[in-house]
Amino acid sequence: MNMLMPPEWAQQDWLWIGFPHDAEEWPGYLARAQEQIAAFANAVAESGQQVRLLVRDTANEARARELCSPAVTLERRAYGDVWLRDTGPLVRADGSALRCQFNGWGEKYLMDGDQAIGAELARDAGLPVVEGDWILEGGAIDGDGTGLVVTTEQCLLNPNRNPLLSRADIEQHLAADLGFDRVLWLGDGLINDHTDGHVDNLARFVGPNRLTLPRATGPDDPNAAIYADAKNRALEFGVELAEIPSPGLVTRGDMIEPASYANFAITSHLVVVPTFGSVHDDDAVAAIAKLFPDRETIGLPADAVLAGGGGFHCASQQMPRLGN
Repeated sequence: MNMLMPPEWAQQDWLWIGFPHDAEEWPGYLARAQEQIAAFANAVAESGQQVRLLVRDTANEARARELCSPAVTLERRAYGDVWLRDTGPLVRADGSALRCQFNGWGEKYLMDGDQAIGAELARDAGLPVVEGDWILEGGAIDGDGTGLVVTTEQCLLNPNRNPLLSRADIEQHLAADLGFDRVLWLGDGLINDHTDGHVDNLARFVGPNRLTLPRATGPDDPNAAIYADAKNRALEFGVELAEIPSPGLVTRGDMIEPASYANFAITSHLVVVPTFGSVHDDDAVAAIAKLFPDRETIGLPADAVLAGGGGFHCASQQMPRLGN
């Protein structure tokens, strides 16, 4: 059986996206976050790929219908947060879906529905579900399609996830459950990342053995040391590196935001890059476009989405076209 997850750039049948619904999770930003997620869903649907946008209730569905193209399919579901990268199914090449345990990102954000939504989506898609006996969120890992995976020590070795598992134990689980036989361990994720350093905000594979990382864009870049450490580890490991600009210092009030262009979503026809009103937005979109010459690359505002704790990649999960 092939347990390996297809890389995100493999062809997809559809994209699940979560639609924001909880004002307490998006204080002062809910309406704009909904608009930005709807723009993301519209762009993917209008590129020719099916989008399944999850909505929570009648009012949430009505709001989504106001904002979304008729090309977007709405699905009423019971879910907590919108971050389907972490709570959705991890689909493997053998046509099964892995659902590991989920504890609200280290028991910080426990919401009704998040424990069950991944298995529900998988079963409704006709996929047999394999229950993992350890805690793992999808945004904590990124694979290149050959058996190589990148992650961060800050997240996967965090005692708030799997306190009884060693680094070697984690590697064994990654191999047994997802077919990853090589692990590139980076150090910390971005400052103030609610997920304890998910790798999809820091480093992404864009081809076999080819990794993209942000580079600091100024002396006030809060993550400069993190980027430098990640670069050194990646080069020492032996991957090919393609750097993209960082947004630089992005704040909300007095708080440094974990803003990252690396949280782009790869779909069958389109790459969608979150933008933040930074002077580096255009350069980042152009740099990412060079990494995907077979797809159109666009930037869409995501500052309000970020206020809820993530980006376009975090809010989506792909259904790969199996057997392709």
